[in-house]
Amino acid sequence: MQDQALLRYSRQIMLPEVDIDGQERLLAARALIIGGGGLGSPVALYLAAAGVGQVTIADADEVELSNLQRQIAHREDDIGRNKAESAVAAAAALNPHCELSALPVELQGDALLEAVTNADLVLDCTDRFSSRYAINAACRKAGKPLVSGAAIRFSGQLAVFDSRDAQSPCYACLYPPDGSGDEALSCAESGVIAPLVGLIGSFQALEAIKLLSGAGKVHQGLSTFDGLSGQWRHFRVMRDPACLVCGVA
Repeated sequence: MQDQALLRYSRQIMLPEVDIDGQERLLAARALIIGGGGLGSPVALYLAAAGVGQVTIADADEVELSNLQRQIAHREDDIGRNKAESAVAAAAALNPHCELSALPVELQGDALLEAVTNADLVLDCTDRFSSRYAINAACRKAGKPLVSGAAIRFSGQLAVFDSRDAQSPCYACLYPPDGSGDEALSCAESGVIAPLVGLIGSFQALEAIKLLSGAGKVHQGLSTFDGLSGQWRHFRVMRDPACLVCGVA
């Protein structure tokens, strides 16, 4: 590691849980962020700032004026620009030494599986059940850890699913698909308070950095946050033997 990198990441390196070895693991890591909006914005900025070596951001949407209330990677000049490309530009301005790439498409099928397979870790920053189920299935098939976040109105949640752990559940264990279609609430329909996505996205980035560097203990179960009361709750989530994605029954 060169002197400039030692200086840039010095506040992380001085942490015994990270140290030089952990920072070097971050510099060699590959992260895939799916969704460059409210959650993906802080995730992209913090992973780039922390020195994750390769960060890929996938999003097919374009920046709109109503996004700027909460999607901090984008600026007014970015309106009409693809969100993945805009977020990559913002992250590159923060840390030009991070290798950043944009996928300005909605990842599906083989393309999704290929992108997941090429990453060390995946962060789901989407807002639809159909996307979350597809990302979860791809991560299970490729054996990649998944950091999942969600935020709506004043409520947020985070869970980590790591298929490398035989006891770890998957997203479908937590929310079994019932065949009723994609009924996830969206911010456009229900609203969201601006800092909430920053809080949950930052939590996702923290868990990703822990996983990639080897620091600390990986988050277990489901954490939910009520922004109106300021209270966190934690729930244990067990692997479902009858799960259609990861079950053994």
